[in-house]
Amino acid sequence: MPPQSDPRTPPPGLQSRLPRVGTNIFTVMSQLATEHGAVNMGQGFPDFDTPRPLVDALARAMRDGHNQYAPAHGLPVLREAIADKTLDCYGHRPDPDTEVTVTSGGSEAILDAVMAVVHPGEEVILLDPCYDCYEPAVEMAGGTAVHVPLDPETFAPDWEKVRAAVTPRTRMLVINSPHNPSGAVLDADDIRQLESLLADTGILLLSDEVYEHITYDGRRHESVLRHPALRERAFVVSSFGKTYHCTGWKVGYCVAPPALTAELRKVHQYNTFCTFTPAQLAFAAMIRDEPGHYRGLGAFYQPMRDRFRAQLEGTRFRPLPVHGGYFQLADYSAVSDLDDAAFCRELAVEHGVAAIPLSPFYRNPPAGQRLVRLCFAKNQSTMDAAIERLEKL
Repeated sequence: MPPQSDPRTPPPGLQSRLPRVGTNIFTVMSQLATEHGAVNMGQGFPDFDTPRPLVDALARAMRDGHNQYAPAHGLPVLREAIADKTLDCYGHRPDPDTEVTVTSGGSEAILDAVMAVVHPGEEVILLDPCYDCYEPAVEMAGGTAVHVPLDPETFAPDWEKVRAAVTPRTRMLVINSPHNPSGAVLDADDIRQLESLLADTGILLLSDEVYEHITYDGRRHESVLRHPALRERAFVVSSFGKTYHCTGWKVGYCVAPPALTAELRKVHQYNTFCTFTPAQLAFAAMIRDEPGHYRGLGAFYQPMRDRFRAQLEGTRFRPLPVHGGYFQLADYSAVSDLDDAAFCRELAVEHGVAAIPLSPFYRNPPAGQRLVRLCFAKNQSTMDAAIERLEKL
């Protein structure tokens, strides 16, 4: 029998647009969790219910016949609600007609923004570790990703290193706060340094703020939308899935000044064109009728964070600080000398807990780093089950 070719190998003459990309780590670890009955603390989704008023509003919209295409940029009622919510949170009301675009999740908004403004040969600065969809978007646009490492313990940016990475070819800088995977949060001093760095340049800013409402211990989320000098050059991306515990609905949005919004919408209309209509009506109702939900999201998650951290203290894992988002990094140096990918596989297969290794979030992971990412947006019973298994290591 002739040798079988690898079905993942491109046929002769076909050059992959993303030659370094395979199945992402979230899919790999979730599949391992399913195959081996592991508690899935890896992929970032809540395992508790979506708010009942939101579910009722979605069902009502579908029953009332709102099941066809929405306008490409989003239903006017939702864009108005987003503008009002932005004013409530950040003291700035974007124009809902020219500055707000509803997208099929935050990831779509990120891709649209990069594809809209980055051209072949231009550079985009990424701060490592960073979410895995950033670099493929840059590569598909023909740009070059320039990686600048964050502090390996605090995950704070070194703005001098960022400044040193700027060249005449730099088109965009990508920031993410609260930060995935670390939970670090940019503060007012970071914003001042960012403003200074970008002043008198043509560099655009992509601010991934999908965990914007999940901050802890009284910290304020320093949205780019609070700061005129930044928002005039920025795409600011948000996620309803993260805010309302419904990641499977895949609805997000982007706020940007009119000229940038016009370019983003050109890409959006040929990417997804529009987004799930009944969900848009449901989110508009939720923003209007239940503002306490997004205002109180940090207080909702903080007890989960505190309890999970306290439980980890009873294991051989060392939890790092978490100031925002719903992920906990844990150092496993006292448990194993395996690299993080091998350790996470062993953890899922042999010990029944699925975690995410940190190395896939880097171009060049720090040597000897022993960190995994765990999601604490889980029911108490899920976290208890995971801790019971981790305590045995």
